[in-house]
Amino acid sequence: MMMIQEADAHKTFKEVNPEAFRKNMNFGPNVTVLTVPMLSPVMGPTVIYPVLLKDGDGLTLIDTGMFGQYDSLVQAILQAGEQLSSIKRIILTHQDIDHIGNLPVLVREIPGVQLFAHPGDIPVISGSESMLKMTPERITGMPQAFQEQINAFLEQLTQLGEITELHDGDQLPWGGGAEVIHTPGHTPGHICLYLPQEKLLLAADELRVADGRLAGPAESATPDMPLALRSLRKLDGLPVQSIVCYHGGRYDGSPQVLIDSLAGGL
Repeated sequence: MMMIQEADAHKTFKEVNPEAFRKNMNFGPNVTVLTVPMLSPVMGPTVIYPVLLKDGDGLTLIDTGMFGQYDSLVQAILQAGEQLSSIKRIILTHQDIDHIGNLPVLVREIPGVQLFAHPGDIPVISGSESMLKMTPERITGMPQAFQEQINAFLEQLTQLGEITELHDGDQLPWGGGAEVIHTPGHTPGHICLYLPQEKLLLAADELRVADGRLAGPAESATPDMPLALRSLRKLDGLPVQSIVCYHGGRYDGSPQVLIDSLAGGL
């Protein structure tokens, strides 16, 4: 089991993929996709793609990366030409540790930052309920050093403060406008965001890009796969030109053919 330490994350990732810090992906003036190296105890060295929405009053960050790898996130934000202090809001697409991992330190470093998530996952994000996948039983089977790291992280979640609820169909004003689409299955409160101005779908973990191809949610990380596939039907008919997946990055094209193939009989 690999330990999630900042220095190791950079060193190991660069050895595997020297393009970790390639230019950030932009979708017009309001949307920047960050390229953040991540060292996962499950997946090993990989890349994740948080998103920044830019408005006149500052930035909205969508997802925060793995705990212990805060510097990687900050470096990506600086490479995008932005400042950490410009972040006014953080949207969590769901409860998994690679999405909420830097949340406690961000809340400490950005006084007054607002937090948003779907109520299906807020009890976990706020530390009042156990994580769906990183259960106490699973944690006790991990190396002692990792147990100490994650238990400290889980304790910090209880100190986050208020999290504003996002609901299916909510219309958000940021980034030129975004619609919340509740897509449970991967977690109970998993959401995607659709930005009609850019015809862009921020799919979080509902979709992924694997070997250059669009794919459905990872079955090994999706406790309720039938529900996750039914949730794909909520993306039916969206005029999507591009998709950003948290795992895999950018995919240009519509998800409709994949939706029809995966969820056609559901």
